Amino acid sequence: MTYESYTGLSRSAILEKVQSAMSEKRFKHVLGVEESAVALAKSYGADETKASLAALLHDYAKERPDEDFLSVIDDCGLAPELKKWGNNIWHGVVGSFIISQEFNLEDEEILVAIERHTIGAEDMSLLDKVLYVADYIEPSRDFPGVDEARQIAQEDLDKAVAFETARTIAHLASKAQPIYPQTLETYNAFVKYLN
Repeated sequence: MTYESYTGLSRSAILEKVQSAMSEKRFKHVLGVEESAVALAKSYGADETKASLAALLHDYAKERPDEDFLSVIDDCGLAPELKKWGNNIWHGVVGSFIISQEFNLEDEEILVAIERHTIGAEDMSLLDKVLYVADYIEPSRDFPGVDEARQIAQEDLDKAVAFETARTIAHLASKAQPIYPQTLETYNAFVKYLN
């Protein structure tokens, strides 16, 4: 399948539209996530075009104003409790609806991977895991533990999901920030891979 078969747009048209929606730093991150996602897709047997497209679109809505997300929550009949969360949750969970509309994208697997890329899920597909891990380990990321995360991602994708989720929860807890319930479900489902 080609990019056009999913969105009606060529890769270059997708890149142009994505780049125009974000800062240069965010766009560099997006390209890094794509590079990592395609590499992981090759290693683990996921669809490389879907991995590439999900990566290119995953942060498309990230720099939108809060009002945009709040409107989509209302307009699409999403759970009202979503309103109490912020951009870190919204740009995936709510952003997938914006991406679906603005790119005419109907592929459920790609949209769900985008929706879950920051929160995970207890029943993640291969594409979900690829995007979730790629977003964490892409080349421009630089934080304690990222090299270990990259190494684990080369060896065991489930363990990489578990490692990343455990580190994310520990980071949020250390800053006394609330943890999205689905992220806790992801941790509970994948923590067994750390033993």
